[in-house]
Amino acid sequence: MLKQICELAIDAGSAIMEIYHAQEPLQVEQKSDKSPVTAADIAAHQIITAGLTRIAPDIPQLSEEDPPSWNERKGWQRYWLVDPLDGTKEFIHRNGDFTVNIALIEKGMPVMGVIYAPAKGLLYYAEGNQAWKEEGGHKQSIHVKDITPPIIAISRSHQDAELRDYLAQLGNHDTVEIGSSLKFCLVAEGKAQLYPRFGPTNIWDTAAGHAIAMAAGAKVLDWNGKTLDYTPCESFLNPGFRVTLF
Repeated sequence: MLKQICELAIDAGSAIMEIYHAQEPLQVEQKSDKSPVTAADIAAHQIITAGLTRIAPDIPQLSEEDPPSWNERKGWQRYWLVDPLDGTKEFIHRNGDFTVNIALIEKGMPVMGVIYAPAKGLLYYAEGNQAWKEEGGHKQSIHVKDITPPIIAISRSHQDAELRDYLAQLGNHDTVEIGSSLKFCLVAEGKAQLYPRFGPTNIWDTAAGHAIAMAAGAKVLDWNGKTLDYTPCESFLNPGFRVTLF
């Protein structure tokens, strides 16, 4: 099933890129939470929803673009968690740092994850304790790497005083700025050793990256040291967290 999910993410990415390269001005609307949404978000959502229904009709779906009610999902033990276009702001700014995220959740944990960055031609995926990266037709297994001084992955668009204070206390380190769930992937493939996050995120922002980072040997912990949990609850918000080797 993992191969089918990878192909589905690539199909959604192709639809996103058609809109990305279109000559018409990009139409951007605001959702109720003030976050932006574009035709690319909706096109990817429709492709993924139809594809998951075809691949696994018995597994319910939670997508950012059409989240089911709490009453509908509160008993779910196994479900798909999808962000059809993670990094909509990056898409709007046309910097390439946006992804398609698809994760399978079982008993609160992401057991399969696929992240596709269509503008970069990068595909990351994981199942169980194995993670891979594909680029230019080349597939490789990926693992975390301990490097000194560590490289810290930080958000391109979410940098606040709390993050700056945290980085000031870390000692000798380098930073790399990148958007969307690609920060998880940098840790997973050893190009970064830490991704700290203090600002708000939603569960669909993190689940696929969580699966990939965890399979590559990283931990995804809240600031109390507890693993992020995707057991259904009324809120879609995550606590702050860090993706770390230790």
